[in-house]
Amino acid sequence: MPPQTPTTPNKFYFYYGHRKPSQNRPTVRGGLFSNRQTLTPPKPTTTSRPFEIQKWDPHFLSQQNPSPPPPPSPEASFSASLRLSPIARFIVDAFRKNGYKWGPSVIAELNKLRRVPPNLVAEVLKVQTNPTLTFKFFHWVENQKGYHHNFASFNAFAYCLNRANHFHAADQLPELMDAHGKPPSEKQFEILIRMHCDAGRGLRVYHIYDKMRNKFGVKPRVFLYNTIMDALVRTRHLDLALSVYNDFREDGLVEESVTFMVLVKGLCKAGRIGEMLEVLGRMREKLCKPDVFAYTALVRIMVAEGNLDGCLRVWEEMKRDGVVLDVMAYGTIIGGLAKEGRVKEGYELFKEMKSKGHLIDRAIYGSLIESFVAGNKVGLAFDLLKDLVNSGYRADLGIYNNLIKGLCNLNKVEKAYKLFQVTIQEGLEPDFLSVKPLLLAYAEAKRMEEFYKLLKKMEKLGFPVIDDLSKFFSHLVEKKGPVMSLEIFTHLKEKGYVSVEIYNVLMDSLRLSGEVKKALSLFDEIKGSGMKPDSSTYNIAILCLIARGEIQEACVCHNKIIEMSCIPSVVVYHRLAKGLCEIGEIEEAMMLVRDCLGNATSGPMEFKYCLTLVHICKFNDAEKVIDVLNEMMQQGFPLCNVVCSAIISGMCKHGTIEEARKVFSNLRDRKLLTESDTIVYDELLIDHMKKKTADLVISGLKFFGLESKLKSKGCKVLPS
Repeated sequence: MPPQTPTTPNKFYFYYGHRKPSQNRPTVRGGLFSNRQTLTPPKPTTTSRPFEIQKWDPHFLSQQNPSPPPPPSPEASFSASLRLSPIARFIVDAFRKNGYKWGPSVIAELNKLRRVPPNLVAEVLKVQTNPTLTFKFFHWVENQKGYHHNFASFNAFAYCLNRANHFHAADQLPELMDAHGKPPSEKQFEILIRMHCDAGRGLRVYHIYDKMRNKFGVKPRVFLYNTIMDALVRTRHLDLALSVYNDFREDGLVEESVTFMVLVKGLCKAGRIGEMLEVLGRMREKLCKPDVFAYTALVRIMVAEGNLDGCLRVWEEMKRDGVVLDVMAYGTIIGGLAKEGRVKEGYELFKEMKSKGHLIDRAIYGSLIESFVAGNKVGLAFDLLKDLVNSGYRADLGIYNNLIKGLCNLNKVEKAYKLFQVTIQEGLEPDFLSVKPLLLAYAEAKRMEEFYKLLKKMEKLGFPVIDDLSKFFSHLVEKKGPVMSLEIFTHLKEKGYVSVEIYNVLMDSLRLSGEVKKALSLFDEIKGSGMKPDSSTYNIAILCLIARGEIQEACVCHNKIIEMSCIPSVVVYHRLAKGLCEIGEIEEAMMLVRDCLGNATSGPMEFKYCLTLVHICKFNDAEKVIDVLNEMMQQGFPLCNVVCSAIISGMCKHGTIEEARKVFSNLRDRKLLTESDTIVYDELLIDHMKKKTADLVISGLKFFGLESKLKSKGCKVLPS
C-alpha cells in the first residue's frame, strides 16, 4: 500500500462587492464566491445588472424581449451569412436595435466595449449599406485614444460607400488617407478603379487614374494599366485609352498580349482600321502574332459594327500571319457577309471552308439560304438545302420559312405549300411566318378557296387564327394598300373571320389614305355588329371625325375612352384640342391640355407652353407673354391655335383685353399672324370675356340668392 501524502487544508476565498477596475480589466460586479460552496446571492435589480460581452448573444436577447422583433434587415441576414465575430455581431445588432440611425443610444451601446480595433471596424463596415451610419461610425472610432485606421478599414469604407452608390465620396478616400498619414498605395486606387469598371463609369476610371499618377505619383502596374484601358474602350472613350497607352510607354513598361488586344478591339469598334493594323504590327515585332481566337474576336467586333471592309482586311491579315482558320472564324465572317447582302463573297468563303474539310455548322447554311432568298436566288438556296441534308443535318423551321417565302415570291405557290406540308411531316410546328407568304400569295391571286383551306389547316394545327389574321392584314395593308385588304376582308366576313383588331387595321389604313368616310362606315359597322370597340377603335374614329369637322361627335368618342378607364393617344389629344379651339370651345381645349399632360408620359411641348402662358398671364404683362412665345419658337415649336387660345384663356381669367390685344398685335406686326387671324382671335377674346363675365355675375346672384327675383321679373338667367 503506497504511502499517503498528507493533504493540506483548502483555503477558502471570499470576494464581496466590486472588483477594482484597471486599464486592462473591465469593471466586474462580483457576488459571493467560494471554492467550497455556492450560496445563492440576492437577485440584482434590473437597473444595476451589468453588461458582460462574453455572455452577449443576440438570439438570447431577442428571446428575452417580450415585444415581437422587427423583421430581419438585409444587413443582419448578410452579417449572419458571413459569420461575424461576436463583438462585430454586437455592433451590428446595436445598429439594428436603434433603427440603423446614429444617436446617443448607439454611442451608449458602443461605449460598453473596451476598444474597437481597425480590423473590427473593417469587419463591421463590410456588411453595412447605410452610408450615413457608416460615416458616423467610421469617424467615431477615431476618438479612441491612440487609434489609427489601417488600410483594411479604409478599403472596407470604400466598398461600403460604393455599395450605397456614393462613389463620389469614395473617390475622396485617397485624400482622407493621406490626411491620416497613410498615403494610398496602388492597391487602394485599384479598388476604386475596379468599382468604376464594374459600374461602367469610364470617365470616373480616368479621373482616379489621373489622380493616382499625377497627384500622388503612384505608377500603375501593367495589369492595372490594362484594366484602365479596357474600361475606357468598353465605355467608348478610345482617345482617353490611347492617352493612357502613351503614359504606359513613357513609364517604360512592356506590353502584354492583353494590352495590344484591348487597343486593337477599341480601334476596330471605332472603325480606325489603319491604326489597328499599326498596333498589330507593333504586336508582331515586340511580342507575338495574334492567334486564331484573337483574330476571331476582332472579326466578330467588326461584323457587329457593320464594318465588313475592315473585316475582310483583318481576314487577309490572318492569312498573312499563317493562322489556321477554324470553324468559328469562318462562321462569323460568312454570317456577317450574308446578313449585309454580300452573299457572293460569303459563298466563296463557304466553298473554301468546305474544300478544307471543315465541319460546317447549320447556322452557316441558314444564313446563306436566307441571303440567297432575299436576292431571289432560290435555286442556289435549294442547292444548299440538299447539301445540308446530304451532310447529315436536319433543316430547321427558319430555313423552311425562308424557302417558302422565296417560292411564293416566284409565284410557285404549289411548291411552297408542299414544302409547308413537309415542315408538318418533320414535326417542326410551323408558325405564322410559315403561312404568311402563302396567305399573301392566295390573296393577291384572289384564290379564296385555297385561302380558306389554309385557314382550316391552321385551325387544326392550333394556330390562333384570328390573331394571325390581324397580323396578316397589317402586312397586306403595308404591301398592297387598303383597297385589296378591304376586298379580302369582305370575303372573310362571310365566313365569320372578323375581330376588332382587323377593323382597327383597316380603319387606320383608310384614314391614312384619305378615305375617312369608308373608315367611319367600318366604325358604324362595328357598333352595329355587336362587337365592342376598344380604345384604339375610338382613337381612330376621333381622328376621322376631326378630319370631317365633326368635333362634337369626336368628343363623344373621347368620353367613351374615358368611360373604359383608358387614355387617348397623344395624337388624339393634340388634334381634339385644336379642333375645340377652332369652334371656340377654349376652356374645354384647356381641360384636354391638362388631362394630356397629366396622363401621357411625354405630352406635346406646345401643351407645356400653354400652361406656362396661362400662368404668366397672372402678371397681366404682355411683354412677359411675348418672351415665353419667343422662347417657344426658338425651341422649334411653331405658333398654333392652341397656344393662342391659351393666351385668351389666361388673359380672360387673370388679365385684361388690352394686354391680350398687345400680344396679338405684336404677333401680327412680326407677320406670325395674318390680319384675318388677328381679327378672328380678337372676336374670340371678346366672346370669351363675355362668357367669363356672365359666369361671374350668375355665380354672384346664386350666392346671394337673387336668382329667384330676376326670374320673377322675367329676366332669363343662362346656366353657368
